[in-house]
Amino acid sequence: MPTPKPEVLAFLATRRSRPAKTLGLPVPDRAALRPLLEMAARSPDHGKLEPWRFIVLERAALLRIAAAIPALAAATDPEAVQKAQAQYEGAHLAVAVIEVQRPSPKIPAIEQTYSAGAVCLALLNAALAAGWGANWLSGWASHDAEFARTVMGLAPNERIAGFIHIGTETSMPPERPRPDIDAITSWIDV
Repeated sequence: MPTPKPEVLAFLATRRSRPAKTLGLPVPDRAALRPLLEMAARSPDHGKLEPWRFIVLERAALLRIAAAIPALAAATDPEAVQKAQAQYEGAHLAVAVIEVQRPSPKIPAIEQTYSAGAVCLALLNAALAAGWGANWLSGWASHDAEFARTVMGLAPNERIAGFIHIGTETSMPPERPRPDIDAITSWIDV
């Protein structure tokens, strides 16, 4: 018979991301962030490839990224450029989860991508469970090869799975509508 963990179930039943623009100071210092990274690294990893790594972006790095956006976004909608800049300019701490595709005769690339996504969610949930506000963001810059190479310094086999913004909640967002489980669930019994 399983042994439930009611406090964990209660957290998962009510968890929700906090809008990144509402996250303020203080942010976790390195000593507080390290255990959250360790928790995220416990994500499913078929083949033990560790197909991800972390880049912790502190305030100065986030401002440098924001300043680099316009030069990379010449062909992008100006509103998207402003939104991307604001994402970094307004942040005090973000962790870039980097997907690292590793050659493997057994583990397909898509499973490595799923593992990197699991790390993003695990880090998000670890930060929320620790009492911080957190949000998982991406945006056009995180999918842009030139941004990945020139701004983030990524190798050709790497890409950004997401930016996990972490900070102190400055306001509690209202609850949002959730999926209708009956509408998206099929039960097969034969």
